[in-house]
Order: sequence, then C-alpha cells, then structure tokens
Amino acid sequence: MTESTVAGATSEPDVVDVLTNDHHEVLDLIRQISGAGSNERRRDMADTAISEVVRHAIAEEMYVYPAMKEHLPDGADEVEHDIAEHKELETVMKSLERVDSSDPQFDGLVREFEQKLSHHASDEETDQFPKLRASLPRDVLVDLAHKVETAKKAAPTRPHPAAPNSPAFHKLVGPGVGLVDRLRDKLSGRSTG
Repeated sequence: MTESTVAGATSEPDVVDVLTNDHHEVLDLIRQISGAGSNERRRDMADTAISEVVRHAIAEEMYVYPAMKEHLPDGADEVEHDIAEHKELETVMKSLERVDSSDPQFDGLVREFEQKLSHHASDEETDQFPKLRASLPRDVLVDLAHKVETAKKAAPTRPHPAAPNSPAFHKLVGPGVGLVDRLRDKLSGRSTG
C-alpha cells in the first residue's frame, strides 16, 4: 500500500480507495483486450482480469458487505443486490474462461464482462461507497482496506459460480480453493496478474 502526505499528516488509502482503484484498473485492462493483438495476449489479459475480479469480489463479500449490512440504511438489500451482480459476473467470467480467444464468442463475452463490471462498479462508487464513508470512521475504513488486501492474496483466482457467496464460506473454504486455483494456474501457465 502506498502512503501519501496530506497537510503534513500521513494517511493510508481506505477501503473505498482500494476498491475503486481495483474497479478502474480492471476496467482499463478489459477495454484493452480487443486491441491486444495476438490471441495469446488477449487470453492472458482476460485471465488476469478474471482473476482480479474474483479476488476483489471475494474480499468485498468477506469484509465490506458485512460492514454495509451493519451500518448502511437498507444495507442488507444493497448487499443482496451486489451479490446477485457478483453471481452474474461469475457466470460471464466462467463462460469467458472456457472460450478460446480466437473464437468469435470471445469478444462478445469480453464486452458483456465489461458492461456488467462497469454497472456494478458504478452502483458501488456513486451510491454505496459514499454511504460507507459517511457511516464509518476513517480508521475503520483503513482497517477494512488492510483486510481486503490480505483477503485478495489468499482468494481463489477463478470464478466458482456454484459456490456460496458468503463471508463464512470465503473465510473457511476460500483459502483452500485459492490454493488449488493458484496451483492450477501455475500448472496450466494461466496468467493471473
């Protein structure tokens, strides 16, 4: 994590900074896929984007969504909506993962992936994240950023649409699934960022 000095004080990024940065980096990567040239490069970029979105979503479900449920008005409804969007993203990512980058379906799935992720990120960034910042003290938001960054390191790298999207599942089973995913990635030569 980077630190910046603001008016003489050292401040770390909070969870909103971390998650917003994730959104922008992955969306930028996805938008570059179509012009990437070789099919191998397009595949690598898609695999990296998938891996980053999976890690991001799991970290959100483990730490951010419980905070939203507890501290935001209608937090439970917003989390339910976000989890439904994660499931949609998982389904698209699984389809994209299965399609060869030379297949005509590949570009359509990349566009669908971008559209769904862009919609999800916009919901969070324009509505939920400002509410989260208004509801939680800065030190809690910074602590959540640390938890999210740590969770992303152990999280699975592949979409698992049939798996539950719950904090308990991610905390108990997720690290094992993540280990298996990273082993599969290494053995297959799959790019994951």
